[in-house]
Amino acid sequence: MLTQSPNPIKSSPKISLSSNFSASNTFSPLQFPNFPSKPKTLNFKLLCSQSPTPNPSAPPSSSPIETLINVLRIIPDWADRTQERGMRQRRTLYDHEKWMQHRSSYRHLRHLLSSLSSRVILSLIPPVIVFTLVAVVIASYNTAVALDLLPGFFPLLRSSSLPYQLTAPALALLLVFRTEASYSRFEEGRKAWTEVIAGTNDFARQIISSVENSGDAQLKKALLQYIMAFPVALKCHVIYGSDIGRDLQDLLEVDDLLVVLNSKHRPGCIIQFISRSLQLLKLEESQRNMLQSKISCFHEGIGVCEQLIGTPIPLSYTRLTSRFLVLWNLTLPIILWDDCHWIVVPATFISAASLFCIEEVGVLIEEPFPMLALDDLCNSVRNNVQEALANERAIHARLAAKGKIQSEPQFQNGQPRP
Repeated sequence: MLTQSPNPIKSSPKISLSSNFSASNTFSPLQFPNFPSKPKTLNFKLLCSQSPTPNPSAPPSSSPIETLINVLRIIPDWADRTQERGMRQRRTLYDHEKWMQHRSSYRHLRHLLSSLSSRVILSLIPPVIVFTLVAVVIASYNTAVALDLLPGFFPLLRSSSLPYQLTAPALALLLVFRTEASYSRFEEGRKAWTEVIAGTNDFARQIISSVENSGDAQLKKALLQYIMAFPVALKCHVIYGSDIGRDLQDLLEVDDLLVVLNSKHRPGCIIQFISRSLQLLKLEESQRNMLQSKISCFHEGIGVCEQLIGTPIPLSYTRLTSRFLVLWNLTLPIILWDDCHWIVVPATFISAASLFCIEEVGVLIEEPFPMLALDDLCNSVRNNVQEALANERAIHARLAAKGKIQSEPQFQNGQPRP
């Protein structure tokens, strides 16, 4: 208990050690009297007067609005994750068996049964659910108004179908042009990779047939490794989430791989390795220039791929198509109410699923490279080069034997040919 000082204080307000005390205040401006030294009691009162310090590790309290937003985002976030997993799936090249399955008469049943595993359909679940719920709300409201369950000043939501008949061709043209533009980008990316793969195979063939000096054996082997590594580096450059270290560890030596990984532009670094290796080979100048010209297809492939990745379809066109679709499906229950009544719910569901599915396909193929079987294309280059190296000695021996036979004098009817 605090005792009073011997010198009485003149009438002054009582000193209160309440929550108004803060650590930034000092005792000097308040001019407290001299209390007896009882630090334990005084410290106890000061600690009790301070507000508790919040625990930084405790999760922040979220408002009801934030909680509602997080709940509403569960399905869209799940749909986006499903779509991105589908984009990272490995594509394979078609063979005869896959083409037979592709044109089989059972394909329609197979496609229908696999609908729930289609990433296109799964990504459309959020918008289709929203538009279907809007149709349910509008149908319920109109039913309540028609049954006089609401006051008379509530109007019935209905309208003429003439505006839809006039704007339907415009929506169809938007979707067709959007999908066609996306397919053009897909076709351009496919052609670019066809030229890259063909140029890589031709370049490797030229190296195998041109470099015959035994002193360049190690350099020739390294050069072929760089040529095989270029498509892999370009594939990792254009596909998000690729592990270039894992893909190149069987093609490049450790020191070369470290140089490639430390560079900002990995395909360009591979081209530098190729150019420098050509300069070190013991070749004639004309032959070296001919091999250097083969690198131009690599630069063209990089340019086309980077252009497709960095430049999408004009965003104004994409936004216009999306807004048109949203407004169309939002107002569809009002337009169809007089003719369909509660059938507007399944009609809106079918309309939203069909139209948004077409638009979604256009969005997916707008980025063409995840749709291509780039892993199989890179593996085909590697297999072709390895097969060419394995056949090189056998082919060379056979041709040398044929040349030796042709160089010998030939006889006809036991007499030398004149």
